[in-house]
Amino acid sequence: MLNTGLLKFLTQPILGVALLTAFNAVVSSASLAQGQPGFPSTQPGFTNTQNFPQNTQPTSPDIQAVDTNYLLGGGDLIRVNVFEVPEYTGEYQVPPGGAINLPLIGSVPVLGLTTEQAADEIARRYSRFLKRPLISVNLLSPRPINVLVAGEVTRPGSYTLSLSGGAGNNPGVQYPTVLAALTTAEGVTLAADVTQVKLRRKIGRSGEQTVTLNLKDIIQTGNGAQDLTLRDGDTIIVPTATTFNVAEARNLFAANFAASQTTPRTVAIIGEVNRPGSYLVSPGTTPGGQEGQAGGAAGTGLPTVSRAIQLAGGITSQADIRNLKLRRPTRTGTEQTVDINFWQLLQSGDVNQDVVLQDGDTIIVPTATEINPAEATQLASTTLSPSTIQVGVVGEVKKPGAVDVRPNSSLNQVILAAGGFNDSRARTTTVDLIRLNPNGSVTKRQVKVDFSQGINEQTNPILRNNDVVVVNRSKIAQAGDAVGTFFNPIGTVFGIIRSIFTGF
Repeated sequence: MLNTGLLKFLTQPILGVALLTAFNAVVSSASLAQGQPGFPSTQPGFTNTQNFPQNTQPTSPDIQAVDTNYLLGGGDLIRVNVFEVPEYTGEYQVPPGGAINLPLIGSVPVLGLTTEQAADEIARRYSRFLKRPLISVNLLSPRPINVLVAGEVTRPGSYTLSLSGGAGNNPGVQYPTVLAALTTAEGVTLAADVTQVKLRRKIGRSGEQTVTLNLKDIIQTGNGAQDLTLRDGDTIIVPTATTFNVAEARNLFAANFAASQTTPRTVAIIGEVNRPGSYLVSPGTTPGGQEGQAGGAAGTGLPTVSRAIQLAGGITSQADIRNLKLRRPTRTGTEQTVDINFWQLLQSGDVNQDVVLQDGDTIIVPTATEINPAEATQLASTTLSPSTIQVGVVGEVKKPGAVDVRPNSSLNQVILAAGGFNDSRARTTTVDLIRLNPNGSVTKRQVKVDFSQGINEQTNPILRNNDVVVVNRSKIAQAGDAVGTFFNPIGTVFGIIRSIFTGF
């Protein structure tokens, strides 16, 4: 209350107006200096449908401000205190419609209001019956938080998140955060752009605020300010990345808000591998199970492109490991295409080229336009190639049959593995090469043998898995076999006669 002298002073027309004007100017200056306009504000990057005054002083240089007021809704348990009128005081469960029924004044809508706004509204209505009503509203038990998670998460949809800790206005209450919601949705996919995560929040009864979160800061700097606490009705949108960074993909895979690291991924691999098809790739597995499944013991390895290639029997000698492609489906219905250079991985140890897989990926191993024999030999000793391939050798060799040789073995190495030419019978100038192609067709060509020229496609080619080499007979052997076939019946007769006479 103002004392009587001051009241009389203020009632003087000229002096009173001057003093009040000066007082308002001081208050306004102090308010602006503190960056508190007195209304909900919108930071740069926000969409605010209420047209509130802009606050140009962000609360943190690392994150845009977001309205953290709790808005009442259906399911909240509140206590309405009417001071000096205890019979009007009581606890109320806010119904789905959002209006509570109070003594004397009846139905009061509190949906979308803060506790302070609800107290003001109730006081306004009681003022018709009470002189200077003093009202307070306390939140005793908040409702569960319902949020919508959309975009690049494993399971988009609506989720109910529980609060923990204290209750109501108790500062110990813990509201769920953005990361908790993403984890509940089974994590973000590897196609996500975590630097542009959107959080949409209702303000009051009709407004909406949108803030952009950079969750990459959490991974790199541990900036927990990006992990905002959620309110009922919030929507989290994880956009699809427009570009793919192989190094950042590994960091994202290791984050606790990413999709599960241990869940097997079903991927397809086509092109220059020994067994194209669909495979289940699990972390820490090695080839050894049934075809199409991950075998071996679990370990700490990542479900990467190289593991998928191993499960598919390794690359063929025709593979172009510099231009592998990874096609990745996104939640928008489009595909991301990732270029992979495994030669860079082998030469400089750039493990980021060995991209971590996610469910639904397709790996394409293209055919090389030109084979470098030196590089082919080097590739044969890497884990990208199978330990051995099988080539059939038939005809005039010393040990005909299927032989196991190292990948990218040449024709002369395969013949040596079969014991070499049968010198007395083999035609050493040409052999026939029969090849089963990936499309199911079979080709046969004649190779003019000249091992003195080293590895080359014309006279000493690199062989592939399941190739068949036919070493034909020489002309002398053909002639001898023809004579033997002609005289064979006579020899049989002489053999019978000999057995008769020797029996006596």
